[in-house]
Amino acid sequence: MVQLRKKMLIKEVITTDQLGQPCDPISRVAALAVMQNPLAGHFSDDLSELFEIGAILGSELAAEAVSQLDGPPVSYGKAAIVGMNGDLEQGGAVIHPKLGAPMRAAVGGGEAVIPSNAKLGAPGCAIDLPLGHKDNPWSFDHFDTMTLNIPDAPKPDEIVLCLAYADGGRPIPRCGKGPIKT
Repeated sequence: MVQLRKKMLIKEVITTDQLGQPCDPISRVAALAVMQNPLAGHFSDDLSELFEIGAILGSELAAEAVSQLDGPPVSYGKAAIVGMNGDLEQGGAVIHPKLGAPMRAAVGGGEAVIPSNAKLGAPGCAIDLPLGHKDNPWSFDHFDTMTLNIPDAPKPDEIVLCLAYADGGRPIPRCGKGPIKT
């Protein structure tokens, strides 16, 4: 059912903030899949085929990403880039209805909504994949972003599915622990 062109794993290990201040190492891993968009080029009210693709690829990609972290996963996020012959809702269909369950299973749970982003794009365009704590939606320390791209994807009839996990928050977070009460 899934016509996969390729997969990519991206791992980064952060050891300082952007100014060079040392921090405890934080690993972040993104798993990306480039697939044929079966609905490219035409409108459809029925997006269920894309729901199923999210579930199928989600389980595989989540396991691969989590296995590459240096510590236990504490944050996660998901995104999709839809090629120009598709529409934004097709990206949402891949990442929303059925991708969350396999992503949560890979971390042994997850109480918080998984942050997400979707966009239309040409080959090589970047997407900002938001990260948030898997259990605490108010953990400011874990609000983060990975900017991802694949130089030759998505082609007009493809979707790039992206999911990511981190074993820590931002380096040296200092924004507080929750909303300020006035």
